[in-house]
Amino acid sequence: MWTLAWPVVVAEVGWLVMGIVDTIMVAPLGAAAIGAVGAGSIIFMAIMMPGFGTLLALDTFVSQSYGAGRIDECHRWLFAGIHLAIGMTLVLSAASFGTVWLLPRLGFHPDVLAELTPYMTHLVWSVAPLFGYLVFRRYLQAMNIVRPIMAALITANIVNVLANWVLITGRYGFPALGVVGAAYATVFSRLGMALFLIGLVVIGERRRPSGLHDVPFTIDLARMWTVVRVGLPAAGQLLLEVGVFATASALAGRITPAAVAAHQIVLNVAGFIYMIPYGIGTAAAVRVGQAVGRGDGPGMRMAGWVALGLATSVMTVSAVLFSTLPRPLVRIFTTDVQIVDIGASLLLVAAVFQLCDGLQTVATGALRGLGETRLPFFWNLAGHWFVGLPIGYHLAFSQGLGVLGLWIGLSIGLIMIGLALLIGWHRHSRSWERAAREGDGDHAPEPA
Repeated sequence: MWTLAWPVVVAEVGWLVMGIVDTIMVAPLGAAAIGAVGAGSIIFMAIMMPGFGTLLALDTFVSQSYGAGRIDECHRWLFAGIHLAIGMTLVLSAASFGTVWLLPRLGFHPDVLAELTPYMTHLVWSVAPLFGYLVFRRYLQAMNIVRPIMAALITANIVNVLANWVLITGRYGFPALGVVGAAYATVFSRLGMALFLIGLVVIGERRRPSGLHDVPFTIDLARMWTVVRVGLPAAGQLLLEVGVFATASALAGRITPAAVAAHQIVLNVAGFIYMIPYGIGTAAAVRVGQAVGRGDGPGMRMAGWVALGLATSVMTVSAVLFSTLPRPLVRIFTTDVQIVDIGASLLLVAAVFQLCDGLQTVATGALRGLGETRLPFFWNLAGHWFVGLPIGYHLAFSQGLGVLGLWIGLSIGLIMIGLALLIGWHRHSRSWERAAREGDGDHAPEPA
């Protein structure tokens, strides 16, 4: 499980690093450039989130087909993913251009807007390679090929740094493009990632007795709809999870500048650690799906519980670090005494929900391996939006706890989601194992 998970963890950290590098490298251009790149990246990724989540369903179908030894089915799911990605590229590119058109109506400061509009306009050209990368990534990792994905992200970060260095301020005869140069650097790095993985798949399939040529590259609407049907709840779950923290950030902005700064620092620290259970969750989806494809009920259960055990170990360590070293961790980002005091208190709250945050993330992945994506969606809706955020709002503004109250509410919601999805995994996996045993293991039952 860890062999499969750790390259994915490195790849996810690579995503974070790329955004941090962009912000650092445009910093000499001024506050407006920093704000434009930060806001533009967040808005762009929010628009892409439905496509991201939908393509998560490829984890389910490719891994189950691979576990069943049906490479031809893996190819059919890959082709369905490609066709779906083409359609989503057209729709979400149009949505991105529409958002650029709406930017002047969203209340941005004129200086930020002057940088944000050209940045997002050029960033839209990265949509097609981004979705190409996502499809081939999910195909490869569902077949236990993960180290090239890590290599692609590392290479992309190198390309991004070099392109930023050349294009932002203008070197080697290139004009100084400012934030547009940062956008071009992102486009080039994502194009490189996509081409790297596409080339890897094409070359690798040539070595198989039955390569990509074994099935026709035709549009299969029924198969595409199956991916959408399973993937949309996963997309909704991502939107709910990202949205609740974005809303919390907006609410923190109504308190004090120090509270906002502390909130963002702790969010960055917790988000960095979150990449580890996220990678383990991806590995859980793959290994559970492969066991489902084999009709191996005990193996499926073992894969899920091993992943949850790994997450428990990792998040216990992070909880200990957060609770014993809160001030040193915050001081990595700032020496402001007020921010350090608030950030340390927030890290203590974050320590409380670390374990359940890891469990809910990995349980979501394991359930996705079974084909169950609705349960995480509904529990994220209930835990974050019906429980956590209302409690946090009440504690922050009615009880006067400020940003600490917001984090207490988020913590309660995450604990609720973690426990619910842990129970959900136990029940669904046990039900699937029983059905497989009663069917003598000849055919895997339909996913829940």
